[in-house]
Amino acid sequence: MWGSRDRDRTQVTCIACGEEVPRTAAREYDKHGDRWERADKQFEYLCKECHSDLCHQPRGDLEAVLVESGAGESDREAFLGRYADLATGDAEPGDEDEAEGGRERER
Repeated sequence: MWGSRDRDRTQVTCIACGEEVPRTAAREYDKHGDRWERADKQFEYLCKECHSDLCHQPRGDLEAVLVESGAGESDREAFLGRYADLATGDAEPGDEDEAEGGRERER
């Protein structure tokens, strides 16, 4: 009479293991750490098993540092160099050009 609560049969891909699971069997992952603020966001998903394997402790600014480092957008060497600079305090967020130039001079 009222229809199924499971109307949305969308499949999503777990960002950890790559398994495709029904959206209803997945957990939302917000790389910015605030899954309750939903406006203009696209969430990534984890299957229940991968979600339970996560460390659920606060991560501070880790996600911001990963984004600033170019995670998923830069090649491995550039990402690791930028991440190391930010993590050790050798670079400030937003200093991407200076950090890359500094690394080039060091070589």
